[in-house]
Amino acid sequence: MERDELAGWLRLTLTPGIGNTAARKLLAAFGLPAEVFAQPATALRQVVAEAQASALLEPPAELDALLDRTFEWLGTSAPQGATHRILTLGDPAYPSSLLETADPPLVLYLIGPAPLELAQLSRSIAMVGSRNPTAQGISNARAFARAFGEAGIAVVSGLALGIDGAAHEGALDAAIDPLWPATVAVVGTGLDRVYPARHHALAQRIAERGLIVSEFPLGTPPLNQNFPKRNRIIAGLSRGTLVVEAALQSGSLITARLASEQGREVFAIPGSIHSPQSRGCHALIRQGAKLVETVGDVLEELRFDASLVPAAPPRQEETTSPAGGLLQAMGYDPASLDALCARTGHPVAILQAQLLELELAGHVARMPGGLFQRVARG
Repeated sequence: MERDELAGWLRLTLTPGIGNTAARKLLAAFGLPAEVFAQPATALRQVVAEAQASALLEPPAELDALLDRTFEWLGTSAPQGATHRILTLGDPAYPSSLLETADPPLVLYLIGPAPLELAQLSRSIAMVGSRNPTAQGISNARAFARAFGEAGIAVVSGLALGIDGAAHEGALDAAIDPLWPATVAVVGTGLDRVYPARHHALAQRIAERGLIVSEFPLGTPPLNQNFPKRNRIIAGLSRGTLVVEAALQSGSLITARLASEQGREVFAIPGSIHSPQSRGCHALIRQGAKLVETVGDVLEELRFDASLVPAAPPRQEETTSPAGGLLQAMGYDPASLDALCARTGHPVAILQAQLLELELAGHVARMPGGLFQRVARG
């Protein structure tokens, strides 16, 4: 992209009072940003309000600094040969799935291998969920994302802690085609920073085998209001949205609502009736989201080829040690040590030893409040 063209798009995004809706009206009326800014005030007032027209006549004070910073960023390579790119609303490579939404971003910043494009996402699924998931939620997210990846379906998520991170990791573990984005991370900051910081290594892996996307200018910090805003892009890039775990007051439910409003399918994995992290999924199911037990449930609804998903091996949750019987007594709901003592009749010392064995084998996870939960592994 030429510097003058980039300057026009950045100026349009920075102009006070000019949101995406007003900007699209201006582009529809006059063409590219350069033509917008060439218009006299009288012409601009025919399309936008007087205050907006006045703002368009004066370049924002921060434009030159952001232009220099962005142009330098575009010329810098990311780790492992990934490139820095910008897509604008007028670019032929702009993803059609976003153009079909009510509020497509004017500018998208991208990091990823040069051959990978957002326009390739004809087979994609959004996976979102709690930042504080249960062990079962993490296991489900990784297993589903891995299966999607093995079927050639890109997993779109938000790089947040918890379910998002597990979904990205599962998709990357299954990445088999270097010319297909294994996973797409849509973030709520500028692409010159990683948030949360503990996902720095994960972001590097995504940059090597997938795409990192943001609509926010370089230097944008992690502001609370930007994360719900970016959720519309997660939903818009995807054929459907799968909520793995979510509390009733959850950003994941915002993504699900946006997906529904955009005419995309919404899926939810049910969980324990005693888990707060399952209540959001149960609410979605009551509202019409498709209940999901297997990857095939999603593929069938989206009419993706299910034959590409490897058959799941039989679950082997029982162990040959005496601890194996404890799983039956535990069930799938969280249970306290006292409750397990009452169910099994075993002394506390024996149960503690068996729980440790099961925990080390990955069959049981410790939860807050001194509870234990069985982990089903697909």
